This record gives sequence, structure tokens and C-alpha cells, in this order.
Amino acid sequence: MQTQLAPEFQGTPAGEQAEAILRRCVHCGFCTATCPTYQLLGDELDGPRGRIYLIKQVMEGAEPTRKTQLHLDRCLSCRNCESTCPSGVEYGQLLDIGREVVDAKVERPRQERAVRWLLKEGLTSPAFKPALRVGQLLRPLVPAALRDKIPAAAPARAHDWPTRPHPRQVLMLLGCVQPAMMPNINSATARVLDAAGIQTVVADDAGCCGAIRSHLSDHQGGLDDMRRNVDAWWPLIQGGSIEAIVMNASGCGVTVKDYGRALARDPAYAERAANISALTRDLSELLPAMLPALKQQLARRGAAKPRLAYHPPCTLQHGQQLRGGVESGLRELGFEIHLAPSDSHLCCGSAGTYSVLQAALSKQLRERKLAALAPLQAEAIVSANIGCIQQLQSGSTLPVRHWIEVLDEALSG
Repeated sequence: MQTQLAPEFQGTPAGEQAEAILRRCVHCGFCTATCPTYQLLGDELDGPRGRIYLIKQVMEGAEPTRKTQLHLDRCLSCRNCESTCPSGVEYGQLLDIGREVVDAKVERPRQERAVRWLLKEGLTSPAFKPALRVGQLLRPLVPAALRDKIPAAAPARAHDWPTRPHPRQVLMLLGCVQPAMMPNINSATARVLDAAGIQTVVADDAGCCGAIRSHLSDHQGGLDDMRRNVDAWWPLIQGGSIEAIVMNASGCGVTVKDYGRALARDPAYAERAANISALTRDLSELLPAMLPALKQQLARRGAAKPRLAYHPPCTLQHGQQLRGGVESGLRELGFEIHLAPSDSHLCCGSAGTYSVLQAALSKQLRERKLAALAPLQAEAIVSANIGCIQQLQSGSTLPVRHWIEVLDEALSG
């Protein structure tokens, strides 16, 4: 796609990156066929190709409008389009650039600004955990729009963290909302790794991966979150005993794997960020090496295993391009796990803060996903990202859990 940048973007990092991405697009429209919002709305401007045209126009000097902003807001950032693009267009990066540029030119209504500020500051704040506890106590009084965002209280085992030392060590990011909303995911991860002879190490000063602020157009705030994590992890990495940085939330994983690119122009952080990205692994990437040890322990336990329906998060299958690892690993361990017969590639509608900012579209996508999973007649639904788990649980009577929790439960007998 031929592009002529406006003078204000010529020679800038954002302009150069956007131009390089735009020039790879060949207008084929394959992306439109797999775009969830286009399937719901049927508007070209609510599909990747249309949004690419909108961003191109803005980068070439056209004045964006509130309508431009709305079409970009409606994108889930699921990156399904990247999986189907024959030209390798890095649409996710282009969208982040477009959103930041448009938000700088188009002022949002005051109420919308307030909600977005609360999300990026509240979800990443130490005050989130006590606020959630109050919400759980007063759940019947909470407005219906927010009630299904409040999870049930965590099980007692959520605070049972293994203490055995092991020669093999991995770092794990606890996340920003996960320790408060679903702490059992982190402790279950540590217990399963412990069962496989791997010790989990946590850096106390690490926090949000940077995704929340970045996707809400606070680019600098997102980079600051990334720098804080680099500073927190680096002394532990320098010790030489850390073999990987493990992510059990695929939304965090896709972001941390991108630190090297995001901080490439920062001379103080570029090298360390690149090393951190290279060390980062989704939890499912460690599963194959753990199978022999886990098989032995499961054989001794002899625990019954529920029939599982698996929803692969977009950040795992499209963002990280990791497919099949969870299913094949669990099947080898004796679990019966199935993908939806249709739409397994589509987003569930969670998409970080999208379920709050675009609630109506998010709910439609959630119901579509649950309808696709229903024919599996599963006893439980599993996924690999806290956002997907919370989103699906808010519309389902079946238990929805992280796959590592189900494996941990089987190991405990």
C-alpha cells in the first residue's frame, strides 16, 4: 500500500514504523473474514482493512474525527487478522500507533476519559486488592454492569505456596489483577512446577506488564511499566540460575515477549529488554519437558479427570502464535480435552479492558463463544488467560478455570 506520510510524521519513530507496516498491506481482505467485530457489525471500517485505511489517512494528514476514534476503539486487538494475513502485516503495532495519534487529536468526552483513567490507574494500583474485597462483600449491591466482573472468593489453596528449593529456577510474573482476582492461578503454577522439580521465583517490585496502559493509548506509561519490570528482574537474571521467565497469563506473555521491540530505542534498556524477551515463555511451552515427572505423579494419585472444553486465548494463538501445546500436553497426561467444533479461532470478547469499554459487543462475543463450546458437553471450561476465564465465567454455569489449576488439582489427588 503506497503511503505518503504527512510532514509531522516524517522522520519520527511512529511514522517510520507505521509506513513500513502500511506498505506491506496488499488490500486482499483475508483479514476481514476472520475479524470478530466485522462479523458482528458488517461494516468495512470495523474490520482490519478498513481500520488500516483510516490509520493511513490520518498518517497522511487527514484530520481524524470522533467516528475515526470509535472504529479504532471497537477493535479487540485480538490479532486474528495477523494469523490470516498472507503479507505479514503487523496490524497490532499499527493499531497502537493509530490509536495514540488519534487520541492526541480527538478529545474524548469527559466521562469516557474518566473511565479510561480509572481503568489504567485502578487496575494497576495496590488499592485494587482491597477494593475488590469490598466489592466481593457487597456484591449484591454492586451495579449489574460490574457485578459479573467480581469473582468468587479464592479457595484456601490459593495461599499454599511451595517452599522446597530446586536447582532449576524460573521467574514468574504475578500480574496486576491476577493476585487479587484469581490468586490460585499463580500458586497452582508454582505447585505444578514444584512437582516437576522447578522452583518458582518472584520479584517483589515487578507489576503490570505494561499492556493495560499501552492499549489505553498511554504509551509512555506502558513503557514505564516495562522499565520497572526490567529493573526488578535483571538482578535475579544476572545471578545465572534463572532459566526462563514464565507467564501463566498469555496477555502478559505476548507483551513481555515484545519488550525488546518496545524498548529498542532506549539505550539504557534495549539490551536488557531484548534478553528478557528471549527468556520469556508461556507456561505451556514448559509443559513438554515436565511431562515425564508429572506422568509419574499422576499415576500414583489416580485422580479422576473431568471432560474439558478448551478456549485458546487470542494472545496465545494469534499474538504468540502458539497452538496445540496445552491440548497435546494435557492429553498426554490423560485428560480428555476438546476445542469448539467451530469458532475456536475467534475472540471471547474479553480483550483486556474491552469488556468494560465496549460492553455490548463484548457480551455478544461471549455468548457466541459459549454457544460454540456448548456441544462439547464438558464438565469444565479451561483457558490460559485470566481475562478469558473471567469473561466466560460471567456467562456460564460451568466452572471456568486456568488449565494449570485443573492439572494442580489432579496432582493433589
